[in-house]
Amino acid sequence: LMQAVKEKGLNFEIREKEGAFYGPKIDILISDTYGNEWQGPTIQVDFNLPERFDVCYIDKDGKKKRVVMIHRALFGSLERMLGILIEHYKGEFPVWLSPIQLEIIPISEDYLEFAKSIEEELKSSGIRTELNLEDATTNKKILEATKRKIPYVMLIGKKEKEEKVFALRRKDGKLIKASLEEIKKIFEQQNQ
Repeated sequence: LMQAVKEKGLNFEIREKEGAFYGPKIDILISDTYGNEWQGPTIQVDFNLPERFDVCYIDKDGKKKRVVMIHRALFGSLERMLGILIEHYKGEFPVWLSPIQLEIIPISEDYLEFAKSIEEELKSSGIRTELNLEDATTNKKILEATKRKIPYVMLIGKKEKEEKVFALRRKDGKLIKASLEEIKKIFEQQNQ
């Protein structure tokens, strides 16, 4: 492992006491926004399991040889990687990574069915949407979407239903007016 790291010209540090019981390993450390280091991807040589389970191969001379097992975890612990991502983005994921990309808020029950049809169309285009049906004021719904760090909010009312032009409010407060087709293109670009 050390030879491979040297051949690639990578900066590394040997930590004698941190090796795994089953063999040497390479840990790639990722720094968070506060400068703390976290273990990310890892590559490990395992001498323990092949011995324990008698895992062998026959070499070109017909002799039985013990295999050397190499483990790799591209993300390290999934939970740790998610924690690093959340901390790195401070919870404000880019659009492509956001679990909910767009919250649709009908301004009254009169526009609920229209809002549902918009949600269905956008979902069928691969946009992760959520229709807000809470019993709260429009302002409170917008505030909650902002607190939840949803990248876009779309209000549905009389004008949107009649003109089929929608105002998308980005989490930074900027407004974008667009048709559904234009909205699909916006998300397609941001999901690449």
